[in-house]
Amino acid sequence: MNLLQKKMSAYVLPQEVKEKGCYPYFNPIESVQDTEVLINGKKVLMFGSNSYLGLTNHPKTKEAAINAIKKYGTGCAGSRFLNGTLDLHIQLEEALAKFVGKESAIVFSTGFQSNLGTVSTLTGRHDYILIDEYDHASIIDGCRLSFSKIIKYKHKDIDSLEKELSALPKDKIKLIILDGVFSMEGDIVNLPEIAKLAKKYDASIMVDEAHSIGVIGKNGSGSVSHFGLTDEVDIIMGTFSKSFATVGGFIAADEITINYLKHHSRSLIFSASISPANAASALAALEIIKSEPERIEQLWKNTHYAMKRLRDFGFDIGQTETPIIPIYVRDDEKTFMLTAMLLEEGVFVNPIISPAVRSDSSLIRFSLMATHTIQQIETAINKIHQVSVKLGILVDQNVNA
Repeated sequence: MNLLQKKMSAYVLPQEVKEKGCYPYFNPIESVQDTEVLINGKKVLMFGSNSYLGLTNHPKTKEAAINAIKKYGTGCAGSRFLNGTLDLHIQLEEALAKFVGKESAIVFSTGFQSNLGTVSTLTGRHDYILIDEYDHASIIDGCRLSFSKIIKYKHKDIDSLEKELSALPKDKIKLIILDGVFSMEGDIVNLPEIAKLAKKYDASIMVDEAHSIGVIGKNGSGSVSHFGLTDEVDIIMGTFSKSFATVGGFIAADEITINYLKHHSRSLIFSASISPANAASALAALEIIKSEPERIEQLWKNTHYAMKRLRDFGFDIGQTETPIIPIYVRDDEKTFMLTAMLLEEGVFVNPIISPAVRSDSSLIRFSLMATHTIQQIETAINKIHQVSVKLGILVDQNVNA
């Protein structure tokens, strides 16, 4: 066994969790990603999906993907930079830029690559990037590839951000990057105050709208629109793997910035472009979002109902304000056990432990979709309560079902 293999073999945490019967990852799903899925031939309520508007099974998104394959084939066989740009990609980019209120947009292969290729590219060795400590991993990895000085400020702490900004040189680029909706905690960025600081200290702003598009803002266009600050935010990032129900990502900004990214972003230039089916289904999803506002309305009805029921039972759901509802367990082993036992009871949720959250903040992530019924939500929450009482996570308060 060589040194690399020795290092790999020393990692035994998954095996230990499997021996306890509560390994929660890589469960094969045998059906469409919907409010109910098949796992091992058994129907399971899905409360771990990011498909907030339930569009993965919409006839129009499926039809668009099928028609695109018939016209363009299954792939582009190259990067956007060379032979991998379709007229479909250009059409999608123009529609996205208009949707979020920017001059131009560029589509990447994934949301992760959108952040990775943008954050690592825009600033230089003598510049500064300031990030919320709870920002997504793709932002953090983009920072690691950047030659800039990286500064973390406390989560949604405006005083912490101002303290950092005030100490920086006035003549250097300062880029503030943050999530519009934080992906584990479910809270919304305090963008108005950040915009004030950016203006005061001559900083630029980039907002990751992965979990806010299709959820908040005008026609579901995100947190920047939600606060009416489109002109104050320089760069908007979005992904297709949530409300757009497919795979891919984009950056929207002014034409000068997009032109720079097109010719410098390594994750764009050296990655194959998204498939015709991905581009077409994203376009179809965008049209559905704009034409069926009742989906967002229903998503929020489901969200408010679920939040009330969970709080009635005494669950700690933190400061969430969105369809992402963290149910804090604060114990890794019990988090895994809760997840496994719920799956046996027919409820799928996601276990979240460090490094995705702080070591003392493990949780299950309960995610709502517009297509969930109230009965499905009620059934899931009752089972979460029952199993949590069995595990000693929660004391039974005899709340009426």
